[in-house]
Amino acid sequence: MHMRTNRRAAGVTQEGGAADGNRRSRRAHRARSRKAALAAFALTGVLAATLSAGCAGDSGKAAVKLDPSNPTTITVWDYYNGAQQASFDSLVSEFNSTVGKEKGIYVKSKTQGSVPELEKAISNSAAGEVGAEEMPNVFSSYADTAYNVQRQSKLVDLTDYFTPDELSNYVPDYLDEGRFDNDDSLYLLPVAKSTEVTMLDKTDWEPFAQATGATIDDLATQEGIAATAKRYYEYTDALTPDVPDDGKAFYGRDSLSNYFIIGMRQMGVDLLAPDASGKAQVNADKEKVRRLWDNYYIPYVSGYFDAMGKFRSDDVKTGDIICYTGSTASAAYFPDRVVDDNGTHEIGYRIIMPPTFEGGNAVAPQQGAGMAVAKSDEQHEYASCEFLKWFTEKQNNLRFAATSSYLPVRTDANDIDELDSAIRDENLSVSPKTRDCIAMAMDSFDDVELYSLKSFDNAYAARKVLDHSLDDKATADKAAVQAAIAAGQSRTEALEPYVGDAAFEQWYASFCQQLQAAAEGTE
Repeated sequence: MHMRTNRRAAGVTQEGGAADGNRRSRRAHRARSRKAALAAFALTGVLAATLSAGCAGDSGKAAVKLDPSNPTTITVWDYYNGAQQASFDSLVSEFNSTVGKEKGIYVKSKTQGSVPELEKAISNSAAGEVGAEEMPNVFSSYADTAYNVQRQSKLVDLTDYFTPDELSNYVPDYLDEGRFDNDDSLYLLPVAKSTEVTMLDKTDWEPFAQATGATIDDLATQEGIAATAKRYYEYTDALTPDVPDDGKAFYGRDSLSNYFIIGMRQMGVDLLAPDASGKAQVNADKEKVRRLWDNYYIPYVSGYFDAMGKFRSDDVKTGDIICYTGSTASAAYFPDRVVDDNGTHEIGYRIIMPPTFEGGNAVAPQQGAGMAVAKSDEQHEYASCEFLKWFTEKQNNLRFAATSSYLPVRTDANDIDELDSAIRDENLSVSPKTRDCIAMAMDSFDDVELYSLKSFDNAYAARKVLDHSLDDKATADKAAVQAAIAAGQSRTEALEPYVGDAAFEQWYASFCQQLQAAAEGTE
């Protein structure tokens, strides 16, 4: 999904309607164009399947005979919780009682609690650590983890069990994330994806907008958000003229690594560019990194941005910010009311496309764990792939996506009309926020490049630098500014050591050193 044109921050409101009255007709046109393109892609896949070798039956290898009277048990590890876990468990149960029962496959699923806990469990199992559990047959995984396991030659090449025709049903860019060896091998199957959106507390935005003339279009760029956040701080500070410097933060973001990776890509640079050997070149162009600094660090230490809770949706709930950029999967957690020192009040929401840098390309992250199959024996590998095929069938993929706040991964499921039909026909419990967020993301596919880093050695360490280097400094320096003001300095005096060129130069040198060392594995 690399088709790009200019797009603005029209947004979806709590009432579920599009801000632009022509959105529905544009979406219908795009859907027709998309379906035509996908049909052509599917035809290419069919031709490829016809020309590919052999008598493989309905999978890449000849079908393995299983015994329904003595079913093959496969273990699946995941990191799901809440609605995601309930949705996944429901589908597993359905598989076991229908297709699995018929074919002789029984799926036994287990959650490992969280993404870091799952990654640690997988890494320990793959390394054969003392006390580690045996490797599962299937496990949820982000590309970095799957890549590291595959470097140990412990993952199944899924093209052994999926035909080209079957793989043509998946969004091509999503499949590419699971290709690690610069060939057609596939080690990670997409099952659900997400991107980023900006979510706004519409209720607390409206009086600010009316008083200052701020508009939703101001939030279309990183620079526009920074400028709007400054105006919001000044606006809220002026509400209590007898109390100086008590303005409120406007904005936050969940992922700083996405900010770096996607921001640099928007400006035409791949910050981390892997080569064929699996090593990544660091391209930390100073001028472009300065724009990242100016539009996150400066607003943050100035009090215009904030990050208090575990996620920025938590900060909206406590009234610490009214706008954030985060995963589409976070929509379900956007609060219905704010609880702060002034009491409680209900809020509405508005969903906006994530910002770009002025003059940059429209790029958004493609993220979300896929499923990998561990090497074992042909019987268990085949059974694992049969389950994954069923799990990602169109209707099942739509059910899981809709009820877990993710985007579907199939080309024939990435259409809002298909999603609405699944919600209606399956009587699915899907919040309006989740539905509207998925609709916004689907509607943007023709306008935005969905981008993800190619996997490389030490990718996890490099991403940690991106997540923490600027964020940790901004947090510490903001606290220092606030302490200086409390001690009697003026706001201008307190900020002076942190907002000049010298502060950037010092951080930039450290950042480049840290990122290079992480990418090289010498940290």
